[in-house]
Amino acid sequence: MDYNKLADILFCDVTKTPEDYNALYPARNLPESAEVTRIAPSPTGFIHLGNLFGALADERIAKLSDGVFYLRIEDTDEKRKVEGAVEAVLDSLGYFGLKFDEGAEIGGNYGPYYQRQRADLYRTFAKELVKKGLAYPCFCTEEELSAVREIQQENKENTGYWGKYAKCRNLSLEEIERKISEGAPYVLRLRSPGNVENKFTFEDEIKGKITVCENDLDIVILKRDGIPTYHFAHVIDDHFMGTTLVVRGEEWVATLPIHLQLFELLGFERPKYAHTAQLMKIDNGKKRKLSKRHDPELSLEYYKSLGYHPTAVKTYLMTLLNSNFEEWFLANPEKPLEEFEFSVSKMGQSGALFDTMKLDDISKTVISNMEADDVLSFYENWVKEYASDDYDVIFADKAFIKKIIELQMAIGSKKRRKDFICAKQMHGLFGYYFTQYFKPTYDFKLDSEMSRTILEKFIAVYNIADDNETWFNKVKEIASELGFAVKMGDYKKNPDAYKGFVGDVAEIIRVAVTGIKNTPDLCTIMQIIGEDESRKRIADAINHLS
Repeated sequence: MDYNKLADILFCDVTKTPEDYNALYPARNLPESAEVTRIAPSPTGFIHLGNLFGALADERIAKLSDGVFYLRIEDTDEKRKVEGAVEAVLDSLGYFGLKFDEGAEIGGNYGPYYQRQRADLYRTFAKELVKKGLAYPCFCTEEELSAVREIQQENKENTGYWGKYAKCRNLSLEEIERKISEGAPYVLRLRSPGNVENKFTFEDEIKGKITVCENDLDIVILKRDGIPTYHFAHVIDDHFMGTTLVVRGEEWVATLPIHLQLFELLGFERPKYAHTAQLMKIDNGKKRKLSKRHDPELSLEYYKSLGYHPTAVKTYLMTLLNSNFEEWFLANPEKPLEEFEFSVSKMGQSGALFDTMKLDDISKTVISNMEADDVLSFYENWVKEYASDDYDVIFADKAFIKKIIELQMAIGSKKRRKDFICAKQMHGLFGYYFTQYFKPTYDFKLDSEMSRTILEKFIAVYNIADDNETWFNKVKEIASELGFAVKMGDYKKNPDAYKGFVGDVAEIIRVAVTGIKNTPDLCTIMQIIGEDESRKRIADAINHLS
């Protein structure tokens, strides 16, 4: 076989050489220890939590080593491309604050960063493989390939294009020329020199030593339209973009032999690989992998739509990524994530269990450490996008909503409250502050007569100018007058001697004013909503109880 002639037949339009691309993409001028990492999503659907999980590791590894973190869009699968998916990828990653040094829509010296725009590069190296006898055209139809798979399945053999099933592997040059002249469509396949009987050990940066079999499949490297498959394109891109470490999910371990083989046959130095643990959840008492189809929490849009602060989500993911992060975070809750010394060696090997309750707890801590103005801005942006019908009411007076946030967070006190989980939950908490949204429940703990008496006595002495101490002293006087214990110690010693505790009296007022039993300081709430509104709500409750 004259492989040079075959290469000229298949790639008559390819004029560039590997040397041209070596000159176009020189080695990066970086410190010796610098890592070049990337996230390379395909625009075939929503970007998910697993993408962010790996990208967060990529970003930390690159930044801490004075390296480069870049974004590449792997858009070779035109059939599965979803309109607007690239924009969604950029929007989601931007929301979570991932900062790329270069990449798609950003620019850089190693672009273009969309794979479909790099077709000439891939074809140049496909031609080189043909010249070396390491690639060949395959004219098999889908029907023929399906028939082969059925036979392999019946024989319980590995499925794929290999060995005796590689029908086009040994076509003569004359046969190839004839088929091409007849207009027969074809793909370009790798002529694999591997033997599945041979095993070798690979050192993974997370999992340690992994033993795998050599690849013996003649995989497709160029599709019929001349666009490369993922396997071929990503190897070439990682080489010319200078990637030093590939962080990806452990589901890719199965294709590791193919990728290592391609690096070797192309004559490229391969990057290091770090295969992350899969994100798992407990379902009916059993662990299973998070699923795009069944688990809405896998989508990043899920967290954005609920209004989880991006720092909270990233903080939680860091607890899954590095085994020593949680201890650091508990000791340094106010420090930025960038100060944590992220390490690949601390990444877990087994499935990472995703726990929404733990995310909520971390989110409370993260928001409680924010300034009121930052919480206000974050909440406002969420309302604009996800509760726009309420915007004019909620933000008619920004000073008003800021007072609410400061009260809910206990800004200025020795210990801040941790009431806020996400913007949607905040939105629900704020309802009773606004006349338009206030919905009284009148779920009073005491009987109607006692509840009415408490409210009548309180409204008679209420003064909006009272400070918290004066306000509460009036409540205690009412409690004592009506037979309730003022001191908890007295009540615990002899509960039968009292009708209840002063907290029960305060709860009656709280339910009348807010509609709920647990709130921040009620005196301040009444000052925020104003005297007229406070008196009206208490009067309405009295009428309800009459």
